[in-house]
Amino acid sequence: MAAPGRHVGHYISRNSRFLLNSLEQLLGRRGFGCTSALQQQAAEANEDSTETIVIPRKKTWNKEAVLEALASTVSRDPTAYPYQFQDDPYLSPRTSSEFKLYSLSQESGRAAAKYFVNNNPKFFTKDFAEPHIPCLMPETVSLHLEEVSEEALKERINLRKVSAAVDMYDQLLQAGTAVSMETIHDLLDLISLYCDKNPVQDGGPQTEDSEESGEEVKRRKGRVRRATDYLRSIWKDGNNAERIFNLLPDRDTRCYSALIRGMVKHGAHAKAFNVYTDLLNNRLTADVHIFNALISAAPDVRDKYTERWDLVAELLKQMSQQKVQPNLLTFNSVLKALRRCGPLARTQSLQTLNEMKALGIAPSLATFDHILAVFYRAANSGESDTDILQEVMSEVDGGTLTCQDPDDVLFFSSAMRICLDNKDLELSYKVQSLVEVGENWRMLGDSYQCSIYYGRFFNLLCMMEHIDVVMKWYRRLIPSLYYPNPQGLKDLLQALETDSRLDLLPAIWKDIRSLGHDNKLDVVEEVLTLMAREKHSPEVQESFAQCALDVKTVFDGNRGRPSLEWSTSTLSNITSLLLRANKTQQAWAMLQLFQSNNRVPPEGLMNEFLSVCHNNGSARGAVDLVQLSAAFCLPATSKLAKRTLAEFDLTEEQRSILSELESAGETFD
Repeated sequence: MAAPGRHVGHYISRNSRFLLNSLEQLLGRRGFGCTSALQQQAAEANEDSTETIVIPRKKTWNKEAVLEALASTVSRDPTAYPYQFQDDPYLSPRTSSEFKLYSLSQESGRAAAKYFVNNNPKFFTKDFAEPHIPCLMPETVSLHLEEVSEEALKERINLRKVSAAVDMYDQLLQAGTAVSMETIHDLLDLISLYCDKNPVQDGGPQTEDSEESGEEVKRRKGRVRRATDYLRSIWKDGNNAERIFNLLPDRDTRCYSALIRGMVKHGAHAKAFNVYTDLLNNRLTADVHIFNALISAAPDVRDKYTERWDLVAELLKQMSQQKVQPNLLTFNSVLKALRRCGPLARTQSLQTLNEMKALGIAPSLATFDHILAVFYRAANSGESDTDILQEVMSEVDGGTLTCQDPDDVLFFSSAMRICLDNKDLELSYKVQSLVEVGENWRMLGDSYQCSIYYGRFFNLLCMMEHIDVVMKWYRRLIPSLYYPNPQGLKDLLQALETDSRLDLLPAIWKDIRSLGHDNKLDVVEEVLTLMAREKHSPEVQESFAQCALDVKTVFDGNRGRPSLEWSTSTLSNITSLLLRANKTQQAWAMLQLFQSNNRVPPEGLMNEFLSVCHNNGSARGAVDLVQLSAAFCLPATSKLAKRTLAEFDLTEEQRSILSELESAGETFD
């Protein structure tokens, strides 16, 4: 029965659809007005959708797209240490010195591992990473081509084997084999870049020449030598770069460019200008890299400000005559040279910016850094120079920054220095907001530059902001981004004092200990002085006393570190804090430390101690205190004895002792 029923149902459904279609056609022929509005809208929508459908192009995602999407959902944890130390929590740094030590140790271990991998590639042939991570696989560092050929020379150049490349080139010359000009260019670039020395392989020891040219000594005369001055490579006369250059029968602009840039990089500025003169004598045209190097070296070959600028202007004029198009680094080199041109810098820097604008070259952070340096130095007479920084921030505010010049990383620390010097808190917030956009934090530079920036920002906050906001930033920056130095902690302590939030001192002291600054005597004394300055509620005094006892352990030297030297003020402050918390026994032990460290307790502390003895009804403690005062030969001994005789219930023996001490004290007076 089910099959016939199914066929009957199918027949009825088919005939009903046929009937409905016939009725719609009939009504459609009779008039448009009879068609339902819903059908009209559906037809129009169908027609519109057919016209507007656009098939999207296939989107190709990179292999890291999922990881990047997941990373964008996670924000920075302000309570965590930097990400580079999270693989080994035991070596999480607590101080700036530990950060430097652990960072260098980690980099040293990475370099040692890379050296082993690169020199033993046969043990590391399997690649388990997905996607492939090239830096984890062995690099080709050994030479495979031993025959004398240009291909062998190219291999040595690509592997940065300076000495081997020079030897191979000499063998090719002796064999009479012609070397292409492109390979010669690469060889000169290699030798000039590394100053005719083999580069250090992955953190190995580097030996530098201790001898310096007369020009270099003259340039450094009159200023303090820095550590980097002892580690610089010095351009030697007649090195392999000059020798190969002089042997070339045909020298083009690229050959001159490699030599000039190498000379400027390694301090031979005057010789670089001589080579440039030789280029002009050979009726060649310089490229933009030659002019950029010479402009940056101009202040080092002239002594007077006007002579320096005249040389820069002459180079720019020659650049125009040779129809060489300047780039961003050209103008940044001009502005950097202007920083050493004295009063001329202010007017000429504005003309340089106008020229950049006329050529359609957008400035970088290094451009703005040079401008700020010029105007800040010129405005030291008292004129406010935050207007220039305000204009700069309006130019770059809210944008994502990219590094276009090695000096770009100096902008943020310079900008924050101007905010600090002018005490402009609002402007500092704008600078910090720009740092927080995207990955602009990478433009802060290395850990040293980053520490300078956040140190200035935190110093300004402590001076100008309310303590609640200061503590908010304190928890946000430390220790994930900034390890404060002793001066930064003293600024924080002053901010606590200004806003009367000394109750936070015990918590700050714990941070001081964890940051490794508990061995700084000035910081420790500042904490004790602030806690002992005024009396507070019993709860606060109890926390202060516990903090004082913890401070005392620093002076005891029981942590494997050299102990600090007790001073009279330190002993007095700790004793006073213990007395206010009614810790008489520990306070008495502190009084004994005065005698063992040859320190004399002040009269006010002795009177405070006597008052505590009176409140506790300790006549024996009062007598012992007067005897201790007599042992110190304090002038206040007679006053203490007289006060004890008047205020305490004493035995006859105690009274006789105090009477003798009182008379002895008066005789001493």
